Amino acid sequence: MKSGAPLLKFPAQVRRVFLHVFRGNRMRTGIFFFAATLCGGESVFAQTTNTIAAVTTTNLPDPSASLLRVFGALALVLGLFLGGVWFYKNWRRLTLQRGQQPKLNIHETRPLGARQAIFVVGYDKQRFLVATSPAGVSLLSHLPDAEAVVEADAGAKTSAPMPFAQALAQVLKGK
Repeated sequence: MKSGAPLLKFPAQVRRVFLHVFRGNRMRTGIFFFAATLCGGESVFAQTTNTIAAVTTTNLPDPSASLLRVFGALALVLGLFLGGVWFYKNWRRLTLQRGQQPKLNIHETRPLGARQAIFVVGYDKQRFLVATSPAGVSLLSHLPDAEAVVEADAGAKTSAPMPFAQALAQVLKGK
């Protein structure tokens, strides 16, 4: 390559017009050459005709790959959105698991009929038998502490644990 040869081979008339218009302004010259290089050099200055150019399908992207990319991006955005909603709704539960266990728990529930149920509720180490009905909530009995029940079961290994129905019948008879 000669030292004075231009990078792009423009027709002589175009070079003369270009040099006349942009003489002395190097910034515009650099921008013009950069734009001409990006656009493909000589095709920038090619003469136009009135014929319609045939569109080649080799330059078009594969529609299935484009569709896959669009649905992949949509799935990613929806996944991030739904994950954020889930995290927003459950952040308190996640923080409770790291800290202390809650003091108030419902250990067991049995339905007695339509809109009536009985609960074993624990607070700290105490346990209560509570009934609910359409009239309201009522305390049936204080139950022995959970630790005392575990120790009693350990001491009486030969006796089988009493079913819930029998325990309930005993509590109701004692009242």
